[in-house]
Amino acid sequence: MFILAAGSCRKDNPAPIYTQNDASAIPGCGDLTLGKLAKIFAELPLEEAHLQEVHKAASSSMANGYDEEYTLQQLFEAPGCGVGDSPTKALDSGNALRDLLGDYFRREAASLSTKSAADVESLLQALAASDTQIYWPFSEEWDGSYPIITFDPGYGSEYNYGYMVERRSDGLHVIDSVYVDEDVARAHAVWVINSNDDADYVPADFFRPSSSASETAPSVIPRQLKFKSITMLRHYDSWFRGASEFWVKCGSVNGFSASTEAELKLYSPSVTDFMVVVPRKQLGKKLEMDSIILTDFTNQLDNLAFLITEDDGGTQSTWKCSATVKVNSKSYGFDVSIPYNEKDDIVWRGQLSSTFFQAEDIVSGRFGDVILEFALE
Repeated sequence: MFILAAGSCRKDNPAPIYTQNDASAIPGCGDLTLGKLAKIFAELPLEEAHLQEVHKAASSSMANGYDEEYTLQQLFEAPGCGVGDSPTKALDSGNALRDLLGDYFRREAASLSTKSAADVESLLQALAASDTQIYWPFSEEWDGSYPIITFDPGYGSEYNYGYMVERRSDGLHVIDSVYVDEDVARAHAVWVINSNDDADYVPADFFRPSSSASETAPSVIPRQLKFKSITMLRHYDSWFRGASEFWVKCGSVNGFSASTEAELKLYSPSVTDFMVVVPRKQLGKKLEMDSIILTDFTNQLDNLAFLITEDDGGTQSTWKCSATVKVNSKSYGFDVSIPYNEKDDIVWRGQLSSTFFQAEDIVSGRFGDVILEFALE
């Protein structure tokens, strides 16, 4: 039996102005919205094993350089696995969260008599193929309690309603409607049903050089330009959307060593880009990196083009800029097109002189509302 009771874990806050119908519809899932899916999760007979499943996946995703997230793709195809995990880590148990969801939709279809078994399977496949996920902020602080389940209401909102589940000794499954903001999420376990469009990308933390030495040492060892750390000075998204996903992009001419103007034709510019996920709890804290921007930083590089964005999606556009090199003390420019999405926040863009990177062993600078450190090694 389910009881929906009005309540609040905050007394003097305004009631959220959003309804379930205001939340984004999940592509391919009919009229199923993020809000409706949050309510469904609250109605499931969740056991401790299911909470552990979500916690394990969210923790693993974060360890792999992503946010504290459990995508529905992983939930259905590799239960218990975080983003970036091998499917071999999937849970063996037949009592996974995907089984509860499947049973829920099959019971609903049977009671309505308007959907066939094939319809239910199509819906489950569409959910698995969607970018929907469970985001668990501050999951490292979990005390074992049942979560409040809410959803991203959109519009950049910082508060919403959610569902607090209570299982009484008399067998009643009580769902209490409560106010949820980031302070609540810090004090109590909260699952946010939201969307994720970056799980297909590999975070910068993965781009690390091999520690194995080559059999034959080169006569000249090139200098590598490395990205060493990032410090985020403000959040770029509502907490419902989770971490800030930064793209650091550099346009340059790697390994440039032309000695004549004619040799310029032998070179062309390239763009190095990588994603850095900064969880909300890392605000103001240095996040160590060790990512290669250039494999061969030569003294003939003059200016490098840099674009730093916070990913918000949208139609792809390009920033047309230039990277310059020197041949016999004369500067030449290469046209560079660096892609980004139109909805992205432009954190910083411009040119950085090669002398900036050579000033000290590790150099740092503030670029918009992030501080970056670089090193030549």
